[in-house]
Amino acid sequence: MTAKPLTLAQANTLISALHRHHKPVTGHRFSIGAVSRGRIVGAVVVGRPVARKTDQYTVAEVTRLVTDGTKNACSFLYAAAARAAREMGFVRVQTFILREESGDSLRAAGWRFEGLTDSAPQKWHSRTGRRSDQPSEPKQRWVKVLNALVPELEAGNPTK
Repeated sequence: MTAKPLTLAQANTLISALHRHHKPVTGHRFSIGAVSRGRIVGAVVVGRPVARKTDQYTVAEVTRLVTDGTKNACSFLYAAAARAAREMGFVRVQTFILREESGDSLRAAGWRFEGLTDSAPQKWHSRTGRRSDQPSEPKQRWVKVLNALVPELEAGNPTK
């Protein structure tokens, strides 16, 4: 399997076709495709953290991951996302999965289970009136530490 950079439109096409419970995303920092035997078999989308209080300058978040079921594609994509985020200088990468999902692909990629979120997310509406497509239940948080904290980023100020 090999990694291939994807545009957001390419990643969203795969998400629309293959994801079980999420819709395409509206933005990203970067997206990576998994290529096997000459075709794209999955995609990972990495963006800013969804939680407002999580530092967007030090933490990257996998907001979508989708595959066609190709063996090891999920763990390949989680590992590729972590490597890219590390090279970009992020301190950690995180993702949230449903409580009933096993996390085996994350574990295989070297991520660590950090616990369940405290409560189910609240349903919300955006300013445009669009409803969240997030399943309403506590989620598992998985993280991978990538780099030591860069002092000038501690306060969330990348220009120091």
